[in-house]
Amino acid sequence: MTQLRSTLDTRSEVYTTAVETMNAKLAELDVEHAKALGGGGEKYVARHHERGKLLARERIELLLDPDSPFLELCPLAAWGSDFPVGASTVVGIGVVEGVECLIVANDPTVRGGTSNPWTLRKGFRANDIALQNRLPVISLVESGGADLPTQKEVFIPGGRMFRDLTQLSAAGIPTIALVFGNSTAGGAYIPGMSDHVVMIKERSKVFLAGPPLVKMATGEESDDEALGGAEMHARTSGLADYFAADEQDAIRIGRSIVKRLNWTKQGPAPRAEVIEPLADPEELLGIVPADLKIPFDPREVIARIVDGSDFDEFKPLYGSSLVTGWAELHGYPIGILANARGVLFSEESQKATQFIQLANRSNTPLLFLHNTTGYMVGKEYEEGGMIKHGSMMINAVANSKVPHISILLGASYGAGHYGMCGRAFDPRFLFAWPSSKSAVMGGAQLAGVISIVGRASAEARGQAFDEAADAGMRAMIENQIEAESLPMFLSGRLYDDGVIDPRDTRTVVGMCLSAIATAPIEGTANFGVFRM
Repeated sequence: MTQLRSTLDTRSEVYTTAVETMNAKLAELDVEHAKALGGGGEKYVARHHERGKLLARERIELLLDPDSPFLELCPLAAWGSDFPVGASTVVGIGVVEGVECLIVANDPTVRGGTSNPWTLRKGFRANDIALQNRLPVISLVESGGADLPTQKEVFIPGGRMFRDLTQLSAAGIPTIALVFGNSTAGGAYIPGMSDHVVMIKERSKVFLAGPPLVKMATGEESDDEALGGAEMHARTSGLADYFAADEQDAIRIGRSIVKRLNWTKQGPAPRAEVIEPLADPEELLGIVPADLKIPFDPREVIARIVDGSDFDEFKPLYGSSLVTGWAELHGYPIGILANARGVLFSEESQKATQFIQLANRSNTPLLFLHNTTGYMVGKEYEEGGMIKHGSMMINAVANSKVPHISILLGASYGAGHYGMCGRAFDPRFLFAWPSSKSAVMGGAQLAGVISIVGRASAEARGQAFDEAADAGMRAMIENQIEAESLPMFLSGRLYDDGVIDPRDTRTVVGMCLSAIATAPIEGTANFGVFRM
């Protein structure tokens, strides 16, 4: 039998403490998500509604198929910065007329929907997801353009948005713009470079320069409607392909456009019958201990997310600090690599390399479940080839062509983060649990290293070592690393696609696998040179 049998003790102190800690972290997360959901605040939301306009998420809800899910991505973008949480835009994957689409909606209640540096980064991430997974892009446009006070950080990199739209189109991936309000200056090129454009009577305003700037530049007198209104673009310029009566009509037309795309998936279809896990997903709250130094068995996680808790483990007796094996999730085949005891040794690295090669031979997507402190250090392990074996694993991850999904469960430190397909290795999707931490190393270790170096430097100069100053320095560094390794901090910088409730892991990964299957899934036999 390959069904995993849970041995989780839900009455243990470690488990109950973990649940309490996780619930506290989820409560903190809810507060931050509420900031993104609140947009620009009650005042600006009310003003927007008074103008007869829908909010960004209300537009998305009408656009999506009834009762279909929406996987919001990067909702905490800009967290910890000078800009509102969410970066004045809503991004996610949803089903429109049976087609999974990447949806990008400006939030006009946040500084008029203007684009700040984090808006750009979130938009770039969205376009990468669309291109990699062959997802049609629907832009729900209402933006005042660049956030002018930050133009030095927006103007030059912002040109990539135009490049991305044209490259999506060149790749045969449809791009659709529904213009709900202003789309001016550089923003005018969003509809200009989209394949399909819908504008709304007396609402849409698309021009390179507004009436005041036109007056300044040319002396010409004009008004918004004559210069860039929907009717002018529908009748005269030809920029508008469809002329909508109101917002609801624009959304109806947008759905109709998707319906006529004749868009079909090119990846494998899932097994028709989906079998729920045998183990209770609710127990995912207590699997990762409150203290990440305490190890946990990742099979307990796997048993609660894969179909039927059925897991065919690969090399179970070799390299036991890394669990590898095959399963199905929402009917899609998947290979899983999960850290068991944190440290990766030579055996784990070689095991992972072989497993990744096999996944590429069978065109099977890979799921990486992180809880690693990195590759093992020390004289014995250096002599045993730790560097070359760790490099083999990183080589395999870097050159693998099957889709990768990464979930940070606990620690994700050092080069182990890379070997387990961290953000720099372009996983199709990467999410974090509230329990996770990621940094070059733990705070105490980093502070200790700096202390040792400082002590040796003082001895070399023949100076007395200031123990009090060293203790203060260590505490300061530990606090800094702790703050910078937390998931909300990292999510705010778009180092992941969202911090998720552990109980939602199966659903989130299932939606990702479905989106991934829109594109062909093909592995490779072409890896870099493996140093043996």
